[in-house]
Amino acid sequence: MGHVSDIPRRGAARTAKLATLPLGMAGRAAAGLGKRLAGQSSDEITAELSAKAAEQLFAVLGELKGGAMKLGQAMSVFEAAMPDELAEPYREALTKLQNEAPPMPAKTVHRVLDHQLGTRWRERFRSFDDAPSASASIGQVHHGVWSDGRDVAVKVQYPGADEALLSDLRQLRRLAPLFKPFAPGTDIKGLMDELTDRSVEELDYRIEADNQRAFATEFAGDPHIAVPAVIASSPKVVVSEWMAGTPLAQVIAGGSRDERNAAGERLCEFHFAAPDRVGLMHTDPHPGNFMMLGDGRLGVIDFGAAVKMSAGIPPELTTMVRLAVHDRRDELVNLMTLAGYVTRRERLDAADAMEFLRPFVEPLHTDRFHFTRAWMQEIAGRYSDVRGREFATSRSFTLPPQYLMVHRVLLGSVAILCQLDAQAPYREVIRRWAPEMLIDPDSGASHGDAPDPEPLAE
Repeated sequence: MGHVSDIPRRGAARTAKLATLPLGMAGRAAAGLGKRLAGQSSDEITAELSAKAAEQLFAVLGELKGGAMKLGQAMSVFEAAMPDELAEPYREALTKLQNEAPPMPAKTVHRVLDHQLGTRWRERFRSFDDAPSASASIGQVHHGVWSDGRDVAVKVQYPGADEALLSDLRQLRRLAPLFKPFAPGTDIKGLMDELTDRSVEELDYRIEADNQRAFATEFAGDPHIAVPAVIASSPKVVVSEWMAGTPLAQVIAGGSRDERNAAGERLCEFHFAAPDRVGLMHTDPHPGNFMMLGDGRLGVIDFGAAVKMSAGIPPELTTMVRLAVHDRRDELVNLMTLAGYVTRRERLDAADAMEFLRPFVEPLHTDRFHFTRAWMQEIAGRYSDVRGREFATSRSFTLPPQYLMVHRVLLGSVAILCQLDAQAPYREVIRRWAPEMLIDPDSGASHGDAPDPEPLAE
């Protein structure tokens, strides 16, 4: 990696590489048309183009890191929604983006540590491994042994990551108009601004360290969730206790039924408990940030992306879920209009709105819901069918920017559950941590009212 003076040149190169994605995909589509004219089957062409697109996607996004890699990591979660015949080439390539990227040289790592921890930083470690153990969007992680003998994870930010991230986000914003025809009422610019603001916060590792300290303090000694303690932090480096376990991606790929169910249950518990217990929500839900420990706990890392929820999940959202669960369609549309989710009220039929939202509350109508790729693919296919009822209804909806990160967590978490093929007690977890989502507006009783749920299995 070059010096800071190289950033403008590298930025131009990054911009050019990012621009190759839509151009490359368009070129492959044109090539596919030529092959169809030449008599090659549609299935053969689709598989071939998907494999080549996946290869380019990883090569470009993985090299760029920054905002582009963040996009790739988000995409890696939602491969569960892709049809099986298309998903396989992407699955491996996108999963790599959860924890792999070309490493920075050891001398660059040492220079960052000199600036952030002082030139005598080696005295604080018994040992430090120059080879990174994992790479992320704006930094990489090294294993070390702290002076008191504890194994530690040392997260070091790439030099120039701030300029690179902002450059990537600016470039990604240029893709926003591509989504406008599918969501004409949506404030794409507002959503991109919110994503940019949250991403920029991740550049200051002191914010991440403070978030992680809050989670670690609250979950200390918890029998189901583990968060490593922070040992030291600076703007570009954070040192925390080392956590070893089975990466969630491995559980997804080859875990037993019991292992995948346990992982899914812990994941639900973490995302719904945190706002109530910590006043924060971890907003980077991709498998690279979770692992299963040997004692059955879910280990959680990377707290750079978190939003404050001092009063728990926003009441507008909990009320909308409650009204949807109990099929109060007119009240639901009125509330969604007031909350900014509906842009064309005069064109939105309450029955159509309820039908559109029904899949989102389906897991709340049963004690244990089986999250599957097939279920998610069916929903994605229904909403993306331009001739279908759901697609027409979606044109009356928007996503208020202030709720972007909450929806990112809820949808990302469900996507991971589908990757796990998990059978999870989704409703019971919500009854434990957000019971107002299930209370009947008339009777005050919870939907599917039953005795208090048993605690999570040890």
